[in-house]
Amino acid sequence: MAETSRKDYSTIDVPVRGGLLHAAVWGEENPAAPTILAVHGVTSSHMQWTVLADALPGVRIIAPDLRGRGRSNALPGPFGMAAHAQDLAALLDAVSAGPIVVLGHSMGAFAAQVFAHAYPQWVSSLVLVDGGLPLPLPPGVSVDQAIDEILGPAAARLSMSFPDHETYLEFWRRHPAFADDWNDAVEAYARYDLLGEAPYFRPATTVDAMTEDSRDLLAGDSVRHALQDLNHPAVLLWAPRGLLDESPGLYTHESVDAWAGSHRSLRTEVVPGVNHYTIVMGSSGAARVAAAVKEALDAGRTGTAGRYPPGD
Repeated sequence: MAETSRKDYSTIDVPVRGGLLHAAVWGEENPAAPTILAVHGVTSSHMQWTVLADALPGVRIIAPDLRGRGRSNALPGPFGMAAHAQDLAALLDAVSAGPIVVLGHSMGAFAAQVFAHAYPQWVSSLVLVDGGLPLPLPPGVSVDQAIDEILGPAAARLSMSFPDHETYLEFWRRHPAFADDWNDAVEAYARYDLLGEAPYFRPATTVDAMTEDSRDLLAGDSVRHALQDLNHPAVLLWAPRGLLDESPGLYTHESVDAWAGSHRSLRTEVVPGVNHYTIVMGSSGAARVAAAVKEALDAGRTGTAGRYPPGD
């Protein structure tokens, strides 16, 4: 059970290529309920959304464990944003009626964009959180070098084993991103991430899934085409600090403005005081994401979606 005050949490399994996609649903089955699809990051799971779920009472949240992660980690490759888009379409076909707001964090923001490009009928608008805009490779840096630079610590964690849950929790408590933001939801997130039996518990995300997906979002065509053809109203909320609480984070004002200025359907906002994780798993970050989701839902109901000035 997720660490959430909401009592309407349940899980489902949906047939997709190669097996079953596991997903969580906060909210009752009600076609009239405001509904969002929430897509997690590269080594994460649906459990990253529990703080947000508490901040959105009355909103139905559909949140998968993506292929290669969580309780969907046995699903085979190929991976990549197009593969995730196909899985998201199968999930919504089973549990919802579109179009709905699609929320994506980190890699999930890239997957959300590709999903909106491939299946526009499912999407009313996009809320992108610290992801979704290209991460350009510095001159002379290969894709593999960039993956190691950005995700090296995460890749190292995926290759480790842990004798028990408490050792894994202590690993996360020492993580720079959560030094000042540890909470019950983060603990539940870490506990859910560990699979296996003592003394060889392992993180759920497969290294192959992380690597193939990272290579696709850095150098694949699907993300580039989705951004070039962005037609849905979208907001990007970005963190000033990164995966290890470092500054700058994945984006800077300059890199965000360079893209936002050429996409009239995209507006952007930096969320102060958060890093790449706490923008969705800390109370202040999740509150701002929840507000953006409510704005997107309200815009969809009133027909004002897309009337945003560029780059504000």
